[in-house]
Amino acid sequence: MSRWLKNVRLETGESRHSDGTVKTETELFNIEISEDGVIQTLVPSLEHTETDGMDMGGRLALPPFKEMHNHLDKTYLSLGFRACRPVKNLSERLKLEAAELETLAETVEQRASAMIELHLKNGVNHIRTHVNIDPFIKLKNLEGVKRALESYKEYLTYEIVAFPQHGLLLHEEMPDLLREALQSGAGILGGLDPAGIDGNVEKSLEMTMEIAKEYGVDVDMHFHDRGHIGYYTMDRWLDMVSAEDYQGKTTFSHAFGLSQLQPGVQQNFARKLKQYDVSIMSTIPISVNHKVIPIDILKENGVAVGLGCDGFYDSWSPFVSGDIMEKVNHFCDYTGKSTERVLRNSLGLITGGITPLDDKGNQQWPKPGDEASFVFTDVSCSAEAVARLPEDRQLMHRGILFNKD
Repeated sequence: MSRWLKNVRLETGESRHSDGTVKTETELFNIEISEDGVIQTLVPSLEHTETDGMDMGGRLALPPFKEMHNHLDKTYLSLGFRACRPVKNLSERLKLEAAELETLAETVEQRASAMIELHLKNGVNHIRTHVNIDPFIKLKNLEGVKRALESYKEYLTYEIVAFPQHGLLLHEEMPDLLREALQSGAGILGGLDPAGIDGNVEKSLEMTMEIAKEYGVDVDMHFHDRGHIGYYTMDRWLDMVSAEDYQGKTTFSHAFGLSQLQPGVQQNFARKLKQYDVSIMSTIPISVNHKVIPIDILKENGVAVGLGCDGFYDSWSPFVSGDIMEKVNHFCDYTGKSTERVLRNSLGLITGGITPLDDKGNQQWPKPGDEASFVFTDVSCSAEAVARLPEDRQLMHRGILFNKD
C-alpha cells in the first residue's frame, strides 16, 4: 500500500532579486511513496489538500548524502577520548597503528556502529568503507564491520573495500589475505601508495591488477604521494587499465599528486581520467600546507568526483566532525564559492552528482520513479544548507525514516 508525505518543500527553479542575483524558488508538495520505497506521484500541496499522511511541516528535501571514503574500523568513537601520539613519519604512524590493532579489533562492531549512526544522523544513506586487511588481525575487522553494516541495512547501502593499510608487498601473506577478504564480503580491492609504502610502483600495481582481474572487482587506490612520483603512479595505472581493458572500474582516493601540477597538465590528465572512466574521491584536506586537488577542472572534464570524511577521531587524527556536508562547506570556502547557484551545484559532490536543480536552474530531482530517499531539514534552499550546515536533519531511505533516538 502506498503512503503520502505532506508539505515537503522542493526546489522548483530560479528567479532574480532586484539586483540581478539568483534566488532559488521552492514550493510545497505532497509525495506518494510506494510500498517498496519508490516515488509514485508528486502533487503541489495546494492542489491536494485532503491527503492523509506524514506532515513534513514545510521542511526542505535534499538528495541523501554519499560518504565515499570512510574507515569504520579505525575510529575511537564510543571509547574514551584519545589524542594522537606524535610521530616523525608515516612509517612510525603505521607501526603505532599496528600495535593497537588486536586490542581495537575486539570492539570493532561497537565502534563501527557508533560511526554509522553518526553518518545516518547527518543524512548519509550510502557508505564506502575501507577495512584493514593485514597480517596482524587478518579478517577480524572485516567480520565486525560487516555485522555493524548489516544491522543498519534498512537505512543505508554500502560498499566494503579490502584495504592493505600496511602495504601489499611488505608482508608475503598479504596478496592471499586480500583474496580471502574478497571471498568473504569485501566487494572492492584497495591499494595504497605503491611508491611511498610498497617501494615498488611497478610490482605493486601489477599485483593489484592481477588480483582485481582475478575477482572482477573495482579498485580504489589511496594515492597520498605528491609531486612527480604521485602523478607518475596514477598515470602508470591508467596505462595498465588501457592494456588490460579494465576501464570504468577504478577510483583514485586523495590523488594528491594532482595538486601541484600546472593547470594545462591537470586539464590533460582530467581528460585521460574521463577516457578511462576513473572517478576521484577527495577528503578536502584542511592543512594550510597542502593545496586542494583541482576538483573544478576534473568536473569540467566530466570526471565523477565524490567526497568522504576519511578516518575521524582515530590514531591518525582527533579532529573532524564526521559530517560529510562539512566537507562541501570547506571546499566552497577554500575555493571562493559563495553565490547561490555554485553553492547549490556543489551539493552534487556528496549526492552522487544529484542536485535538485540543474546548472541552468531547471528542476531535475525528485521525480516519479526515483528512490524515495531524502534528507529533510529546516533551510530555505540547498545553497543555504551548504553554507550554514543545519544541525537538524532527518534521513529517509527508501521510504523509511531513520529514528535518531
